[in-house]
Amino acid sequence: MQRGELLYEGKAKQVFATDNPEVVRMTYKDEATAFDGAKRAVIKDKGIMNKRIACLLYRMLESHGIKTHLVEEIDERQVRVKKLAMIPLEVVVRNRIAGSMAQRLGREEGEVLESPIIELYYKDDSLHDPMVNDFYARVLGWASSEQLEDIYSRALQINTVLSELFDRAGIILVDFKLEFGVSQGEILLGDEISPDSCRLWDKDSLEKLDKDRFRRDLGGEGEAYREVVRRLERVLLKQ
Repeated sequence: MQRGELLYEGKAKQVFATDNPEVVRMTYKDEATAFDGAKRAVIKDKGIMNKRIACLLYRMLESHGIKTHLVEEIDERQVRVKKLAMIPLEVVVRNRIAGSMAQRLGREEGEVLESPIIELYYKDDSLHDPMVNDFYARVLGWASSEQLEDIYSRALQINTVLSELFDRAGIILVDFKLEFGVSQGEILLGDEISPDSCRLWDKDSLEKLDKDRFRRDLGGEGEAYREVVRRLERVLLKQ
């Protein structure tokens, strides 16, 4: 399947057409950005590590009945995925208070929530991805009530599966972002799940193993991402 024209280039990935109109080729980049692109850098092999992590997690989720856009892996940076009509919402699932939630509410980072909280953000970099709610999504035509119900159900199921997996790997899944799209009338999990889109803390030391190392100038981003790969492979390849 030949790689065609560049359809989209985001902060962390490129998407190319293929000779199958229902499938695109996605390439993971090493660039890292934060604060709506105000901070930029290149983290060596980040794309390779994120692709590996995302594929491990998506195969795991598929084994639990959660359908994703992943079709097949091509090489260490590239995958083929189903072409989706993306729902323009970022779905954030929070298990502990951290990041913007801590800032908004004046609460301590790390506080454990009684149950997961789901937040919606309208996906638009020029507007800094504002937080919205179900009313916005329905009235402005971003998602129907049925789609939102489906998305919430899947998000909570994904949270249950991944929280247990990361726990076995000695990692706390603090929060994470999901994106969904529609293919042939069916909602699928799209984009990626990786340390770029999750907060992952070591279970014992609470050391950050995610993009916050870049956001907060902690350094050691590459080593942290590699540690996540190592731990997930140790757990998943035993199965």
